[in-house]
Amino acid sequence: MMELPVQKHSNLLVGYETGDDAGVYKITEDIALIQTLDFFTPIVDDPYYFGQIAAANALSDVYAMGGRPLTAMNIVCFPSKEMSKNILKKILHGGLKKIQEAGAILVGGHSVDDPEIKYGLSVTGIIHPKRVLTNAGARVGDILILTKPIGTGVIATAIKANLASDEVVKKLVEVASTLNAKAAEIMQNFSIHACTDVTGFGLAGHLLEMARASKKEIEIWAESVPIIPQALEYASMGLIPAGSYANKHFCENLVEINKNIPIAKIDLLFDAQTSGGLIIALPERQANECLHTLRDEGVNYATIIGQVIKENPSGRIKIT
Repeated sequence: MMELPVQKHSNLLVGYETGDDAGVYKITEDIALIQTLDFFTPIVDDPYYFGQIAAANALSDVYAMGGRPLTAMNIVCFPSKEMSKNILKKILHGGLKKIQEAGAILVGGHSVDDPEIKYGLSVTGIIHPKRVLTNAGARVGDILILTKPIGTGVIATAIKANLASDEVVKKLVEVASTLNAKAAEIMQNFSIHACTDVTGFGLAGHLLEMARASKKEIEIWAESVPIIPQALEYASMGLIPAGSYANKHFCENLVEINKNIPIAKIDLLFDAQTSGGLIIALPERQANECLHTLRDEGVNYATIIGQVIKENPSGRIKIT
């Protein structure tokens, strides 16, 4: 995408050149549209829960920009000649459940006959043009709050290897299918400088994107990062998805890692996530109040995980 010529328009508030979560286009002085799409292959065996997770993941990009989802369209690849259409029905019902929970409306979609199942959404949201959040506004001194634990990629790999317990699968579904709606609603009451959600680039990768877009150096406190139970054990067993290794390789020249941090924990920080939480950057003076409000309102995993420590034109992260 970055090799394509960047298009400019007076109404285009956020394009693809910054690697942000979604595009934003101003319609009027009071209304801007947020547009995003995402789809992927199943990470759990249950088709209904897969549908929920995929839909929550796609809707998350709108929440990360500070917006409200309006409409959604299904994106489906399905081997209709090899698999029962009842499986597809369950996937779509799972997705519809999350669309409705978000207060959005399903308006259609498109399907392709494909040997590999894939599902997701194209989502349109709405926001005031002056309230758009991006990954580029972090300021020196800002505290970083993460609203969900990490580890979904490692656990999905354990599921594929038939090593994940039913309890761990249940926890994965709980975390990944939870909408970021409540966290997005709460953060509107604070002076948020930057926001993004944690998906395929992993926690460290998305923080590096924020650091580069904001031209800052960000410090991650590894011991503070919440992790889904047993994900660390699976990571220690080497159950690391290929995407996580790619993330680490891509980021390595702009990341400084304390050598005393266990390898498994480092792997988790680069773990490719599905439907992860929001990373919220806000002034230090508001951080504890925001954190307590999130937890009081049911965002139970919300945790302070780091800080923006200084200016850096290239963007950089430290893991300590």
